[in-house]
Parts: sequence; structure tokens; C-alpha cells
Amino acid sequence: MNAATPNPRVAVTSGTFDPITLGHEDVIRRAAERFERLIVAVAIAHHKKTLLSLDERLSLAREVLRDCPNVQVLPFDGLIMDFCRQQGAATVVRGIRNVTDFDYEAQMAAMNAKLAPEVHTVFLLPQPALQCISGTLVREIARLGGDVSQMVSPVVAQRLRQACART
Repeated sequence: MNAATPNPRVAVTSGTFDPITLGHEDVIRRAAERFERLIVAVAIAHHKKTLLSLDERLSLAREVLRDCPNVQVLPFDGLIMDFCRQQGAATVVRGIRNVTDFDYEAQMAAMNAKLAPEVHTVFLLPQPALQCISGTLVREIARLGGDVSQMVSPVVAQRLRQACART
């Protein structure tokens, strides 16, 4: 199938992944079980000051997901619906942790449906034990020298320690 005809077996999940957390990993792994190809779109995020560089975020996502053969990690910039069209994806997968996430994501899904009605959004919740984890909180805990080992993979925890040491 080409970019004009979305493939129902191809999905995209996007975010800044600064850092990729165990909650992200859980949603990505479960989405990967449901699609032939899952693209993890790592936002360049010009509008945010990220702790980790784009290259670090791409590298970490690839490292922690290396055991998922149908997952591809790519950078993206611009509108996610344009990226979905370029990749031939018929579905966007969004992780939601709580009602606040749902309110925001439902608005985004409605707007995205106006931009690309052929691309559908599905929501997945991380396992209950992971629902309290957010990249923002993980970054803050890491910056303050706290232990984030229960929130991120070991390689991510190590990279966070290095990044915080250089800031």
C-alpha cells in the first residue's frame, strides 16, 4: 500500500520520549502485538527544551525496544497526521494514564480526524502499576538526584544520570 492508501496493519505512536519510560514501553509493546508494523515517532520537539538530545532519545528507544522486530523508531517533525500519511499508517496509538490525559488526547484525536479522517486513533492504558509514571516527573526526579530505576529501563536510568551530571 502507498501513502495515499493507509495500511490497517501499520500504526504510529508518537511523543518526545524525554525519556522513554516503562509506561511508554508497556504501551508500545502491547501495541506492537496488535499491528504488523509499529512506528515509534520521536518528536524533534523544537518547542520544548529537552533534557536528552534527539539522537539520545532515538538511541534509547531503539535500545529498549530492540527485542520488538516489528517496531521501527524514527524522528519526526510537524503534524503527526502528515507523518502517518508518509508512512502509510492507518492508526495512531496513544497511551493515556488518567482522565487529564484522556481529555487532552480526545481533543487531539478529534482534531486529527479533521486533518486526516482516514487515520484512526486508539487509546491504550499502561498497566496500573505504571500509570503514575510521566516523563516530566522522571526528569525532575533524576535532576534532583532521585532513583528512577523503577520508572525506566536500566540503560535509560544510566543515560539520565549522565545527562543530569552535564547540566
